[in-house]
Amino acid sequence: MLAILVGTHGNFATELVKTCEMICGATTNVRAITLVPGESPDDVVKKYETAIAEMDTEEGVIFLNDLFGGSPYNAACRLVINNEKYGIVTGVSLPMLIELVGIQLTDEHLDIKEVMDKAVEAGKAGAQTFHASAIKEDEEDDL
Repeated sequence: MLAILVGTHGNFATELVKTCEMICGATTNVRAITLVPGESPDDVVKKYETAIAEMDTEEGVIFLNDLFGGSPYNAACRLVINNEKYGIVTGVSLPMLIELVGIQLTDEHLDIKEVMDKAVEAGKAGAQTFHASAIKEDEEDDL
C-alpha cells in the first residue's frame, strides 16, 4: 500500500489528516508529522523514520509538505534521496490528500512519480475562484 506522510510546520498536518478522515472515513496508512517550536529537522527525520517503520510502504512513500524548502521538506529530502520509491510534493492541501487516500483505496498500482503527478493535479484542481461578477456575466449571456 502507498504510505502517506503529511509533514508540516505546527499542527497543520494533524488537523489536515483529521479533516480528511471526517470526509473519507478512517485512514490506515496516513500519518501526520509536525514540526513544533523547539524541534529541529533531525527531530522530524526521526518522526518520519518511526512512522515509516510502522507503515505499509510496499507501493512507496509520499511526503506531502507545506512549504518547499521548509524544515519538514528538508527532512523528507534526507530520506527521499536514498529511495527510488519515495517522493515529495509541496503545497499540501485537503483536495491533494483526499486524492491520495482515494488512490490507496483502489487496486490501481501507480509508481511514485505517477502518484506525485496526481497529487499536483488534485492540488491545482482544488484551487478555484468565485466572484459575484461571474453571476452577472452569466445572466448577461442568457439574454
